[in-house]
Amino acid sequence: MQSQVFDVLVIGGGVTGAGIALDAASRGLSTAVVDYQDWAAGTSSRSSRLVHGGLRYLYNLDFKLVAEALKERGRLLTTIAPHLVEAQPFLWPLKTPVVERAYSAVGVGMYDALAVIGAGGRKTVPTQKHLSKKAAMRHFPEVKADALCGAIEFYDARVDDARLVITLIRTALKYGAEAASRIKVTGIVKDEKGAAAGAEVTDLETGASFTIRAKKIINATGVWTEETQDMAGGTGGLKVLASKGIHIVIPRDRLKAKAGMFLRTEKSVLFIIPWQHYWVIGTTDTAWHEQLENPVPTSADIDYVLAHANEVLDKLLTRDDIIGTYAGLRPLLQPKVLDESKSTKVSREHTVSEVIPGMVAIAGGKLTTYRVMAEDAVDFALGKEAAEATPSPTAGLPLLGADGYDAVVNQSARLGKQYGFDADRMKHLLSRYGSEIEDLLASIDENPTLAQPLQHAPQFIRAEVSRACTVEGALHLEDIFVSRVRLNSESRDRGGACVDEVAEIAAKALGWDDARSAAEKANYRARIAAELAAEEQTTDAAASAEREKAVDIVGAGVTA
Repeated sequence: MQSQVFDVLVIGGGVTGAGIALDAASRGLSTAVVDYQDWAAGTSSRSSRLVHGGLRYLYNLDFKLVAEALKERGRLLTTIAPHLVEAQPFLWPLKTPVVERAYSAVGVGMYDALAVIGAGGRKTVPTQKHLSKKAAMRHFPEVKADALCGAIEFYDARVDDARLVITLIRTALKYGAEAASRIKVTGIVKDEKGAAAGAEVTDLETGASFTIRAKKIINATGVWTEETQDMAGGTGGLKVLASKGIHIVIPRDRLKAKAGMFLRTEKSVLFIIPWQHYWVIGTTDTAWHEQLENPVPTSADIDYVLAHANEVLDKLLTRDDIIGTYAGLRPLLQPKVLDESKSTKVSREHTVSEVIPGMVAIAGGKLTTYRVMAEDAVDFALGKEAAEATPSPTAGLPLLGADGYDAVVNQSARLGKQYGFDADRMKHLLSRYGSEIEDLLASIDENPTLAQPLQHAPQFIRAEVSRACTVEGALHLEDIFVSRVRLNSESRDRGGACVDEVAEIAAKALGWDDARSAAEKANYRARIAAELAAEEQTTDAAASAEREKAVDIVGAGVTA
């Protein structure tokens, strides 16, 4: 990164930054992308894990916004990432038999129609189905009998958010981008005319400082937007506030339901979302005024989600049912940008603004529309003429693992028999790696011990840990547990029982000595203790203080 002048430097490695890196690289632009944490370490690994059009926006008459999101949902399901994005049925419970069913049917019907139109007349998911009370309770047997008089079944989709981001980064690399995590931007370099010409950065792994030179800089740092753009000075840019959303995770066998559930609350919406081995329930929407790196749920947040879920569940959930929690920060774009003359509001959900000449910022939006945001950001950075000369190809560009996915699915039974994997294991692997499962199986051919399940988390095999290190960019033990083998949010002990085994695999893959392995294990165990302690606090300030007792694995002494 130090030896060339890039066409585009992207600051931020969440879903927006990763999408921008792929968009720019696939246009043939020399591209670099950096993040001062691991890929997807912020909001993009802490979402509801949904790819959805935003059904509730229809009731605000935001037809354009919903249509755009549904069009992107269809692209992700069919072309861009069919291995990572899966159609998911939800029940919308009805409380009154006639009026509510009528207006809800109109709304959901319009939702379905917009999806079909966006997909060029094709159905990418099934359309709505009206269910009687009896039928609804067959789909979701744990619902209270008095919580509904019937339901509408509709479809959206789900995705492992962090895996999507990591796959976007890796696909950008395929098209020539350069990417580096744990690179902290400490300043913006300007040319003699005051235009952005690059960034001063520090490698948090080594402590080395250097300059990355670029013709254009795109700031895609989410809740850190203002902090990043302030380095450039000037009068342009965006204003962003952080809003916390939390989720709880419960075991898959705790509910026998065949569909998820969509509920409206007084503050937000609540989704009960089924996954292969667990359920995710959330979310909340509250202002967050603490440190931005490590938001955490409080005891009050957890009680709030439990209470709203229990409004419709016959067998009440308790804290004993919870196997995981996590919190993320939404970057809420404020109505006023810092300089209206230097911005273009391309969507109600996201805005692109010039910070200074040569540097733009993008904020707002949601995971589902990351690709549109990326295209808008690169178009804006390039300018109208250059953007028209090199348009984005990403609307039809498959991510790694998507090409040949259907063919590999057809080979699933044969491959499972060959490697001793049952149907559940094959479904798990295919939904994570798609057609790249062949590479994972090749690693098992070279080292058959990698086919073994993790002793304390048998839903994952050792090959997945090894691949996280050798292919997916994990540099530390926490990178594996948080964003790749996601036991941090999907197991009761946050992966604590697996620390020794995972560290042993990572040490071989990354060349750690005994001292490095011991430091990595101690650091992750401290993180577990801090996160569990934070959950017991009743306020954001107290929870944040507990979480901050676990120090970062790198860069603690580096300042901007």
